[in-house]
Amino acid sequence: MSESAPAGLRLNDQVTLHYRIRCLEQEVASTHETGPETFRLGQGEIDPRLELCLTGLRKGEHRLFQLAPWQAFGERHAELVQRLPRSDFPADMELAVDHLVDFELPNGETVQGRILALDADSVQLDFNHPLAGLPVEFEVEILDIVKGHPHAE
Repeated sequence: MSESAPAGLRLNDQVTLHYRIRCLEQEVASTHETGPETFRLGQGEIDPRLELCLTGLRKGEHRLFQLAPWQAFGERHAELVQRLPRSDFPADMELAVDHLVDFELPNGETVQGRILALDADSVQLDFNHPLAGLPVEFEVEILDIVKGHPHAE
């Protein structure tokens, strides 16, 4: 049963919301065209730094957050720009600057790298989040809250 969550959004609560993310005055993500999203807080479905903005909000609230890079998608890290041998990529894989390439880590997680440069022997990739190092505007409208419980999955 949905309720207005007098205490506001907390860990394990399910929230339905509209959001918009802007960076450098350009919209980079929005649910306003595709419809609202529903997820449970604390389950890793959105970046934990954005979840912090949602904590405590109530049904019907509309908020705009101006986030510094460290509050949004983090700072850029030079060590996340790496050069890999071209032989590490399948021969039939199309490689081009700005293409995104998925890599599976030993633990089964997948990370994306954006191709920065290519030459005959190597591929330079950036594994930073595309919005890392940039200020972000995060706008949310809380449409519904279903209170969770301590043992929610």
